[in-house]
Amino acid sequence: QVQLVESGGGLVQAGGSLRLSCAASGFIFSVNAMGWYRQAPGKQRELVATIASGGSTNYADSVKGRFTISRDNAKNTVYLQMNSLKPEDTAVYYCHAGVVVIATMANYWGQGTQVTVSS
Repeated sequence: QVQLVESGGGLVQAGGSLRLSCAASGFIFSVNAMGWYRQAPGKQRELVATIASGGSTNYADSVKGRFTISRDNAKNTVYLQMNSLKPEDTAVYYCHAGVVVIATMANYWGQGTQVTVSS
């Protein structure tokens, strides 16, 4: 079984920073793309940032220049450095990974971590 365990959420004032981490564990052959999504109350889940196994990245327009996604392939871990946080960044943040187990790839999600930005 594969698990994604997130950490690093919390409460921060506007303009502050937080760093999220997500580690994949279990019977893993390889990890393809990893990413972060978020869901605010009453809204649909939206993409925040993704990173391919080779390191290429993609960001939502709303976070470009403020958030940085990175990964450590040796640790099967993805990070999200969030700077200049705004109240509209408040949401539950979910980690996602495309994991290859033996010969099959499947999508896995973390349990979510709350990020609250106060004004």
